[in-house]
Amino acid sequence: MTKPEIDPAIHDLIRNVVHVGSAYDIEGMETLYTPDQIFLVLGSDGGVTRIRRDDSIAEFRSRRDAGEAPLSTEHRVLHVEQQGDHATAILYRRMSPDAPPAMYELRLRRDFGTWMVAGETVTPWPGGIDGNFLPPRRKVA
Repeated sequence: MTKPEIDPAIHDLIRNVVHVGSAYDIEGMETLYTPDQIFLVLGSDGGVTRIRRDDSIAEFRSRRDAGEAPLSTEHRVLHVEQQGDHATAILYRRMSPDAPPAMYELRLRRDFGTWMVAGETVTPWPGGIDGNFLPPRRKVA
């Protein structure tokens, strides 16, 4: 089975979203997100916080204006799935050594030939395997 073709412009968009946002480049950010873009952030209590595009951009602007250091651009694209003018990208993302890693699901939409982010869901990075892939021993030999 062959792997479906993914529009290379999607990978360009992802790279731009990471780098432009990390630099608090508000004007650049506004060109990458649809006007109706929404962030969904899963909390540790299982609740979901819904953040509107304007509120998110206001937070980035406030950080920039306060002189905050740029965010880390650390990320890995784990998967991209394209279906016509819609796509979903799954990323590993860490914005700072002081922040926990997160899994980002980017919901992408191609409007008038240009890919943009229509939504993002941010969840805690799933637990990993630390040290041993086998379960603990129950009996000592």
